[in-house]
Amino acid sequence: PGWLLSPAGRPYLDSILHKNQRRVFGLLERPVLPPVLAVPTVTYKLFLAGRSGVGKTALVAWLGGTPAPPAHHETLGIEATPLFWPAKPRASGRPVLFQLHLWD
Repeated sequence: PGWLLSPAGRPYLDSILHKNQRRVFGLLERPVLPPVLAVPTVTYKLFLAGRSGVGKTALVAWLGGTPAPPAHHETLGIEATPLFWPAKPRASGRPVLFQLHLWD
């Protein structure tokens, strides 16, 4: 659970942070890692659906490390937010970079 804060995981965490806050990546961008730390990327698309005003957009903002909108504004259409998260699964001893496309 504390792998990201360990000396082995810290370079991966630093690749997604900027001034101790999560970096916002565009749809075609990804974190830059040195060649010795290159890891496979696992991509998932997560579609969030639910009633209006329940907090779907606020959840995506929280997961992405951006401030949630202060007032409720209905999301028109679909808003896609890319989110990168490095992890080291217990089954394989090798780190991976999860690329989550959150569709709100």
